[in-house]
Amino acid sequence: PPRKSRSRTNVPPPFSIYTTGGISRMDFMKEYEKWLASPALSDAERAELESIRNDPKEIESRFFAPLEFGTAGLRGTMCVGLHQMNIHVIRHATQAFAEVILAEGPEAVKRGVAVCFDCRNHSQEFARETAGVMAGNGIPVRIFESLRPTPELSFAVREYGCIAGVNVTASHNPKEYNGYKVYWQDGAQLPPHHAEAIAKKMEELDFFASIKRMDYDEAVEKGLITVMGAETDEKFLSNVMGQVNDKAAVEKVADTFKMVYTPFHGTGYKLIPEALRRLGMKHVICVPEQMVIDGNFPTVISPNPENPEGFYLAVDLAKKEGADFILGSDPDADRVGIMVRTSDGEFKVLTGNQTGVLLLDYLIGAKQRTGKMPANPVALKTIVTTEMARKVAETNGLKCYDTFTGFKFLAEKKDKLENAGEGKVIFAYEESYGYMLGDYVRDKDAVTAALSLTEMAAWYAGQGMTLYDALLACYEKYGYYGEKTLNLVMPGLDGLKKMADLMANLREKPPVEIAGVGVLQQKDYKDGSVVNVADGAKSTMELSGSNVLRYEMADGTSLIVRPSGTEPKVKVYILANDASREACDAKVAKYAVWAESLKK
Repeated sequence: PPRKSRSRTNVPPPFSIYTTGGISRMDFMKEYEKWLASPALSDAERAELESIRNDPKEIESRFFAPLEFGTAGLRGTMCVGLHQMNIHVIRHATQAFAEVILAEGPEAVKRGVAVCFDCRNHSQEFARETAGVMAGNGIPVRIFESLRPTPELSFAVREYGCIAGVNVTASHNPKEYNGYKVYWQDGAQLPPHHAEAIAKKMEELDFFASIKRMDYDEAVEKGLITVMGAETDEKFLSNVMGQVNDKAAVEKVADTFKMVYTPFHGTGYKLIPEALRRLGMKHVICVPEQMVIDGNFPTVISPNPENPEGFYLAVDLAKKEGADFILGSDPDADRVGIMVRTSDGEFKVLTGNQTGVLLLDYLIGAKQRTGKMPANPVALKTIVTTEMARKVAETNGLKCYDTFTGFKFLAEKKDKLENAGEGKVIFAYEESYGYMLGDYVRDKDAVTAALSLTEMAAWYAGQGMTLYDALLACYEKYGYYGEKTLNLVMPGLDGLKKMADLMANLREKPPVEIAGVGVLQQKDYKDGSVVNVADGAKSTMELSGSNVLRYEMADGTSLIVRPSGTEPKVKVYILANDASREACDAKVAKYAVWAESLKK
């Protein structure tokens, strides 16, 4: 069903962007009046603010504090206000970012910044404002002519040797949101020390008076803004096509193998079908209603490939056309979800964990089959991603390393291993539908993942198997694994305290038994400590510096507790395995009851 419109303009923003710093909650009226008086506001913006004059709650929600700048940049709902996404917040953040770049010196400045945007309302406008402020500070900009996938921005930063990149996107958030993602010269999202430097600059700069801007058209004329288009697409696509392992497998079934694709109204609409055509696919059936670029996402409640209900149009089309495989990319085309036909003719969603395991297993086989496996191959995953990935990797002679959640950490680990000659990463992924292949991006990449997933589906079709058959075969080979993520939602301003108390209590009294099962090891990623419960022996892990707790259970289950960085909730991850599906499911259900009890 289409999304219903909301009566209020201001939907509560994600948790990470609330801040206790900045403006005191008592000063929101003063800030509101300051904005009203600013000559930077247009008549329409001023009228919008005047319309809420008699709604102190709404004024407070827009002006109680600025958006907090973190390693993921900014994200919030689009309307006029300090705590929202609008051109003034974009200009302020960009001015701070420009000053951080200027501090790197003239050589860094000369390298310039790449700017990209997605399908959302105001995204192009925000991207042009970003370019105008960078140009106003003397920093050259390369901006895409129209919307492009997030991985192409990561690629452009690396390809053109830029010092940094900005992508205007709110990924898979609902339509009211927009965001400002920031990348550094390696093509990965910003490292913490640079994010802190930008946040500090934002505190120092006057919101309106400090901004240096140049008119967009004037900056183009002066050569400070260069527009990127088809030539960059071709460079990116040629790298994507370099990830093909077994084109012959696709050619073998091309006349009969059918798939359905949806971009959910977003940026994958162009490059993903083109990459699949170049792969040799003859029957890529696109969902026509969702090929329409629309920041209101009219056909879905949420444009998120993690939500199965968004695929209803794709499922209808697949059944009508006799397709076995459905693929969907989120609005900025960095994440991808798949559905596969089962023996009863229905379609089943594969989780991010299952998709990643299938793809890792396939890539190993395909690279070995075609002689493309590098020396010392490595797989990367995050600490909350299924342990089945480690089993698949190690069974096949690959090393497998964990990182903290987020592709900047996966990218960092890839670079560290490869620069030290300690291995070649063939695949990196996390459970939330993000996959990274190749050397040309340092972020999640739905374009390349779509190519590899389709090649895999075609190869199995040639063996007379669907991807669901393939998944069952993997369980038979590697054992049964089951995962569940529970979200303990703690909204409101007291949510932060509840979340902190929960973590503090678990640290103060580390559990020695959970759901009647003994805890073998208590791991704390904050300080990297590991405690063996049986004898109290202490050791340290490679990873430290993140507010995450992990318990290794006597029955082989791993339990991870982590406060979300983007929403008001604590996430509990259950990673179980057993000899049978039933036993595995029983473990997951048992620990889920314990996880829910943490909220009380």
